[in-house]
Amino acid sequence: TVSSITRTLCSSAVRNAAIKHVTVIGGGLMGSGIAQVAAVTGHSVVLVDTSEDILKNSAKNIQGSLKRVVKKKFADKPEAGEEFVQKVMNNISTSTDAASVVQKTDLVVEAIVENLKVKQALFSTLDKVAPAHTIFVSNTSSLPIADIASSTARLDRFGGLHFFNPVPMMKLVEVIKAAGTSQQTFDALLDFTKALGKHPVSCKDTPGFIVNRLLVPYMLEAVRLYERGHGSKEDIDVAMKLGAGYPMGPFELLDYVGLDTSKFIIDGWYEKEPENPLFAPSPLLNKLVAEGKLGKKTGEGFYKYK
Repeated sequence: TVSSITRTLCSSAVRNAAIKHVTVIGGGLMGSGIAQVAAVTGHSVVLVDTSEDILKNSAKNIQGSLKRVVKKKFADKPEAGEEFVQKVMNNISTSTDAASVVQKTDLVVEAIVENLKVKQALFSTLDKVAPAHTIFVSNTSSLPIADIASSTARLDRFGGLHFFNPVPMMKLVEVIKAAGTSQQTFDALLDFTKALGKHPVSCKDTPGFIVNRLLVPYMLEAVRLYERGHGSKEDIDVAMKLGAGYPMGPFELLDYVGLDTSKFIIDGWYEKEPENPLFAPSPLLNKLVAEGKLGKKTGEGFYKYK
């Protein structure tokens, strides 16, 4: 028999939900994570990307992530654990054809490259084929939802769901209401977030929403402190970990996030609000990115990684 945990995880959340069928576009780290949490809570999920190879890799990553869950939750019941993984994987299918998939979906979650034109082109295409009731959302961390939504004719059914990495572990989802988002759509997104077992916070469609709006200027101010010679990287990191209780210092966090990603976000905000001193570019950050030192993923950023 399916263990009670599996049954609870896989069915109760969805029984009364308006959103049952979810299409996730982008099979990267974020997209795979979102597909996983939706499948675990009993939603029927289609994960879409441009090639079968990417999708095979995504499925492998999801399976690996689920096996880690099983180790904790089903330590003494290996059969139930295997059944749980199988059941979740059965809730996920994959496709390289977004336009055909969205014809039968309640929610489209976009988790592709942080490029406004690419996102707009995608949504403009999908808007023409998705049913009238289908809600569109972007998982963008830095682009205005209204700018992405402007490529569609469903401003009232367009919002933001900003998940955090790694998605299966992080409890927070920022739910973004753009100027055109209807209250009905916003409520449906709040309910969906709760059905995933996540904790939603309501955000306005402003730069960086809540978390990044506070976090990115904080990280850049740390770089400026260092540039001015007010403290070493190591001391600033230790100070914030021991003095503010943060799990990582700002330089460690920058390396973890990716210096290119942080630069991309701050450059975008600076372009929109050049008079805001919090958004001023950092010469040191720009130099490291130009040298290809992007943090952990390249083996060197503010620190070296072996």
